[in-house]
Amino acid sequence: MNLTNFRFETDSDGIAVATWDMPGRSMNVITPEVMADLDAIIDAVVADAAVKGCVITSGKEGSFSGGADLTMLQGLRTLYEGLAKERGEEAAMQTFFDESRRLTLLYRKLETAGKPFVAAVHGVCLGGAFELALACHHRVLCDHDATRVGLPEIKVGLFPGAGGTQRVARLMQTGDALQMLFKGDQIRPLMARNMGLVHQVVPHADLLETAKAYIRNGGAAVAPWDQKGFKTPSGKVFSAAGMQIWPPANAIYRRETNDNYPAAKAILQAVYEGLQLPMDLALKVESRYFAKILRTPEAAAMIRTLFLSMGELNKGARRPEGVAPTTIRKVGVLGAGFMGAGVAYVTANAGMEVVLLDRDMEAAEKGKAYSHKLVSDQIMKGRAKSADRDALLARIKTTSDYADLADCDLIVEAVFEDPAVKAEVVQKVEAVIRPDCIFGTNTSTLPITGLAKASKRPENYIGIHFFSPVERMMLVEIIMGKATGDAALAAALDYVRAIKKTPIVVNDARGFFANRCVGAYILEGHKMLAEGVPAAMIENAGKAAGMPVGPLSLNDEVALDLALKIVKATKAQVGADAVDPAQEELLVRMVEREGRLGRKNRKGFYDYPEGGKKRLWPGLAGLQPKHKEGELIDFEELKSRLLVAQAVEAARVFEEGVVTDPREADVGSILGFGFAPFTGGVLSYIDMMGARAFVEMCRGLEAKHGPRFSPPRMLVEMASTGGTFYGRAKRAA
Repeated sequence: MNLTNFRFETDSDGIAVATWDMPGRSMNVITPEVMADLDAIIDAVVADAAVKGCVITSGKEGSFSGGADLTMLQGLRTLYEGLAKERGEEAAMQTFFDESRRLTLLYRKLETAGKPFVAAVHGVCLGGAFELALACHHRVLCDHDATRVGLPEIKVGLFPGAGGTQRVARLMQTGDALQMLFKGDQIRPLMARNMGLVHQVVPHADLLETAKAYIRNGGAAVAPWDQKGFKTPSGKVFSAAGMQIWPPANAIYRRETNDNYPAAKAILQAVYEGLQLPMDLALKVESRYFAKILRTPEAAAMIRTLFLSMGELNKGARRPEGVAPTTIRKVGVLGAGFMGAGVAYVTANAGMEVVLLDRDMEAAEKGKAYSHKLVSDQIMKGRAKSADRDALLARIKTTSDYADLADCDLIVEAVFEDPAVKAEVVQKVEAVIRPDCIFGTNTSTLPITGLAKASKRPENYIGIHFFSPVERMMLVEIIMGKATGDAALAAALDYVRAIKKTPIVVNDARGFFANRCVGAYILEGHKMLAEGVPAAMIENAGKAAGMPVGPLSLNDEVALDLALKIVKATKAQVGADAVDPAQEELLVRMVEREGRLGRKNRKGFYDYPEGGKKRLWPGLAGLQPKHKEGELIDFEELKSRLLVAQAVEAARVFEEGVVTDPREADVGSILGFGFAPFTGGVLSYIDMMGARAFVEMCRGLEAKHGPRFSPPRMLVEMASTGGTFYGRAKRAA
């Protein structure tokens, strides 16, 4: 047997071990070649009477497998499109369906081979790899902290299409199975065992022997659902118990997705229909839905942005060539407020030393206490140990003395958003740091080139813009000033990669990329409020459009007084025409007259009662100069306005050269401010709709609501030529 991706050995007891170890890769992934090898292994086990069964394990140090190579699935779309032109839609669809279910049939072949297969899992085992484990007759996990199992396909616009929906729904209560499939979370070993997904959790040293013992002791080679008399955990779909599940499940699906995610609906349908059928027919139903979802524009956009593009950016797609890797051992964090404290935590959590500096030791210690709280919360949830907390806190040194920054490799400044304050800090820092130390500012709106004027080494000055809360938000904007050099860019990117966040590189401009789009979203909410649209309708429109929260709620999170400060600073520095008078009036009224600053003082567009759920402030109606009846408002137009406002601003940013890579605009929009993930991001939203249709929508909104919807020249040109943002980027490359 000639295998490329597995090692195959049989011991003296007749137990085979197939060790998955793909050459030249740090992690195993499912490819056509891996499928061919696995098929050969199944045939070899079945054909050899001396072989009692087979253990499938991994030869990789820290993982089993991350699942299928999604570029393989993208290739199926390309295959379909080509065949449709050559042989017609029906023939193309048949080939596409057959190819898309090859993995399903392979796993079913393993499951019904007549000899026991056991999955012995160490490290991450996700997606199609966990579906392989589910097809095995016995599953053993090691108790190592790195071990995780799960079916995260929903997060890239797909669903588990190699038997996952059917096997999970037969192992668990239906409601629990649906929740697992909808969330796509990674599950720890003991939780997976308690959920009924795996059979045993053992120490790593005992993993292989425990797996072999199942075969040696005559373990069954038949899956539960293939045994006579099998009953699903929740009983029949059409039963009193079933009717307690499906109507609420449908309602929850609509509430959580607003029908924006075809894959989530397909999960509901595949489980509902599949549980009424024997396994082979159920798998065929699942395969039909999978083939349908694989061809949706939502899946294509999400795979491209959240898998391919994000992976490329995380691997250094924008790192300048010819610059040696940067070794960052110690980071100085200036300002121990909410942002600085978060930066200190993620830096120390990545194993680097941190010098946390503030005006006095009390303020610095308060910032360090934030790290103590975050790790303590993890300890309470069983995700960390006291020793982990002690080690992390030992890496954070608090100080009020700038001299303690002398041997830092990188500075991250997170002080007050005031150019004068930042200039003073730069001078104090540069008096003590090494000449090669990189200085990063965490400003969210102030142009980097202007701030760098206070530096004696502007080539080492760069923007490193985190999003709040730092420990949860995965995006970091790296902002290039006019004088910023390649060494500073490389160091910033290496640092962001070290703290396991995703970087995008943008050029200097007021508000950069993310905040300009966020500002457009919030402005549209303010404009709707001024028009008399009920506040609840505005918020519901934002969520129905696919945003994580409505624009008023988002404004509360970033703080109303900060929004007003930005409006006033823009007006003073750029001119009165650069701000919207209705927005300024609303913010002045809320902040200066009503004292409502947002979540931070429990009073904003929402009230935040102690220990209770937030609720819209009843006084909002009194701020509206007029009121519209909800029944007379076009809800679909509200949704369009909220998305188009962000997308057209992103197009302007791209035209201005602030963002130069559509991958960064799309990844940044989803990770940075939650732009409707099902679209693939702000520029994919336009590309998916088509530039011509998008420009027509802009023109209609512009005529009705004003010039903020006017499409930029580049977009108008794309509409006339049928161009796309990704097409332009490909030609430029």
